[in-house]
Amino acid sequence: MSGEDLAESYCRMARSRLAGLEFYLARGDHAIVVREAQECVEMALKAALRRAGIEPMKIHDVSRQLREAQERLHEPLRTSLDRICAISSRLRKERETSFYGDVDMVPTETYGADDALSAFADAKFVVETACGGPIKL
Repeated sequence: MSGEDLAESYCRMARSRLAGLEFYLARGDHAIVVREAQECVEMALKAALRRAGIEPMKIHDVSRQLREAQERLHEPLRTSLDRICAISSRLRKERETSFYGDVDMVPTETYGADDALSAFADAKFVVETACGGPIKL
């Protein structure tokens, strides 16, 4: 198996998760959309790093690694790198709270439709940019 094979596998998983977000959106499961959007972004960005011949770090937000490797990334990713890194960092911060909540924060009560729609749109943008082309869901 090559790095390109693994990158394509990551993109396939990111696309599948993205398709699942529509199901959760339709059900009104907003917190799940936010959590799964982070997973989509993480997989897509790790695929981009693999395509550039870079072993992704075992962390949820690879923004720093993307910036360090900026010259090795394909053009659509480089052009949008600031936006993509901001999305990755923001969703990383939401990762645990959207899943577990906290004693003073219940995810199903905290995350609303606007949060979910924003996370979905951001994930779709990153997956399309990092994995190549528009995605038909």
